[in-house]
Amino acid sequence: MGAILTYVLFFVGFILLIYGANWLVDGSSSLAKKFNIPDLIIGLTIVSMGTSAPELVVNLFAGADGRTDIAIGNIVGSNIFNVLIILGIAAVIKPVNAHINTTWKEIPLALLAALVLGICANDAYFDEESKSLLSTTDGLTLLCFFGIFMYYVVDVARNSKETGEVVQVLPTWKSILMIVGGLAGLILGGKWIVDGAVEIAKAVGMSEAVIGLTIVAAGTSLPELATSAIASYKGNSDIAIGNVVGSNIFNIFFILGITSSLYELPFRPEANFDIAMNIFTSLLMFIFLFTGSGRRINKIEGGIFICIYIAYVTYLLMTQA
Repeated sequence: MGAILTYVLFFVGFILLIYGANWLVDGSSSLAKKFNIPDLIIGLTIVSMGTSAPELVVNLFAGADGRTDIAIGNIVGSNIFNVLIILGIAAVIKPVNAHINTTWKEIPLALLAALVLGICANDAYFDEESKSLLSTTDGLTLLCFFGIFMYYVVDVARNSKETGEVVQVLPTWKSILMIVGGLAGLILGGKWIVDGAVEIAKAVGMSEAVIGLTIVAAGTSLPELATSAIASYKGNSDIAIGNVVGSNIFNIFFILGITSSLYELPFRPEANFDIAMNIFTSLLMFIFLFTGSGRRINKIEGGIFICIYIAYVTYLLMTQA
């Protein structure tokens, strides 16, 4: 009965995580608006970080419990899922056009993030250390890159004609209630997901790394999937692809930066395959934007993304057999 309850709470945890993030964003945004903080700043800070809250909370719990395979797998797996499934589905729904900034600056930044992670995580290879890990120094380095990225984002936003997020102002009591409820949902959901992932790994004989790379990564990426799919359906290509690219940069520089600053994350050499896959997907996204009609990912390319993801997951499962 205890195991069944753990599995149920694992899936309920994803629901709490997603709703908790939304409540936290809505409540915090409303409260910030009451203090006359501009919509643009709210969008760049509260909303951006709120959409990454599921990955962050799961990683903090995983790091605290010493489940480093889940912590690293969650981020790398989320980035792979974002490109191959989320962008793939968005392109299948409607061809995705990329803004020139996305093509020449943001996608290369996502590729850089994947490369930096590969370098930071391979101490045994580059520094001839006895073991590899993401240390506090690595975490602070990633956060420095995140600071540069945020400077770029603010600069682009200032020169943009868009006004930013439209924030709904709620009663103060309701805003505070949503913030508290959102935090509670994130904390409970994150804890249940990590505990459930460990139990599922034990029950089915899979490694925690594979569980983190697949089930946990896909679950924490559900908000991005919904956002990009709806944006693509409505013809908002910039949002569909920008959401994916921005999330991938955020995941490595911000979330792994914070996690590894607080907890040392041992890195298994076998995980280099997944990091290489992350690099490959970012590179393939860049290549597709220069093939065919140019600066767009069409339906066929979206289908190729999805097929690659199916092949990748199949490989992970076969290597567990």
